[in-house]
Formats: sequence, C-alpha cells, structure tokens
Amino acid sequence: MHEKSLMDDLMKKIVSLAEKERASKVTKVRVQLGALSHMSKEHFQEHFEIASQGTIAQGAEIEAEELHDLHDPKAASVILKNIDVQ
Repeated sequence: MHEKSLMDDLMKKIVSLAEKERASKVTKVRVQLGALSHMSKEHFQEHFEIASQGTIAQGAEIEAEELHDLHDPKAASVILKNIDVQ
C-alpha cells in the first residue's frame, strides 16, 4: 500500500508539472528513491508503468537514483527531481 500511495502522489506531481508546461507528452522522469521507500530502481519502474497507464507520462523514460542515507528526512519518499516534456 505504501508504494501505491507514493506512486499516486508522484503521478499527480508529474501531471501537474506537465500541464503547467502545456506539454503533450512526458518523455523522461528523474527521481530519487529514499533509503526507506522500499523501492529499488526495478521495482519503481514496474510501479511507474502501471501508475502512468493512460496518462501523459505513459512510456516515459525513468532515471532513478537510489539513496542510502537512512537518517535523511526524506528517506521514506520518492523525490521527483524533474521531468522532460514535449
């Protein structure tokens, strides 16, 4: 359930940013995966593919960086760094 909540929040942010840019497509998404987010790059990719179906971000390339600091205040988060759009 934790992963779904993280993905729902992330997708809202991505769609909102894309709409502000008047984009027709999100081509790349860059994120950081907190040490306590319970997501590897591969796991994140799987969840993203499901969460993005039918959205402007469907098919976007993912660039994910896994963080390892357990004491970081955002350690349980998936942090959106930026997106590329068309």
